Amino acid sequence: MADETFPAQLQYTVEHEWLDGSDPAVVGITSTAAEALGDIVYLELPAVGDDVTAGAVIGEIESTKSVSELFSPVTGTVAAVNDAAVEDPSLVNSDPFGEGWLFKVDVTEVGPVLTADEYRAQVGS
Repeated sequence: MADETFPAQLQYTVEHEWLDGSDPAVVGITSTAAEALGDIVYLELPAVGDDVTAGAVIGEIESTKSVSELFSPVTGTVAAVNDAAVEDPSLVNSDPFGEGWLFKVDVTEVGPVLTADEYRAQVGS
């Protein structure tokens, strides 16, 4: 993982989610999480209009290895879901910071987040 790059413009959580600063904010999982999970085969995401709370479990990511909980990095209302990733979860593996985004949220509050450097230090890259 030493060559892992984490986009500096994103914010990260200790649970390996990322979010950008757009409005609505885009949320996904990091390449570290996608790699650890292995081949992702199923996504259970919140629905458009659902209220989410920072730090709360809001879905699941299932891979050939395991099932992991998905945590919301923010509090707000889900504005969009990446239907392409739901239909083809391998997008999360192949492009976790791009086409593999998970959902968008109209944010009312951001939970505890890390900068790219802080996240990199946490995951040992």
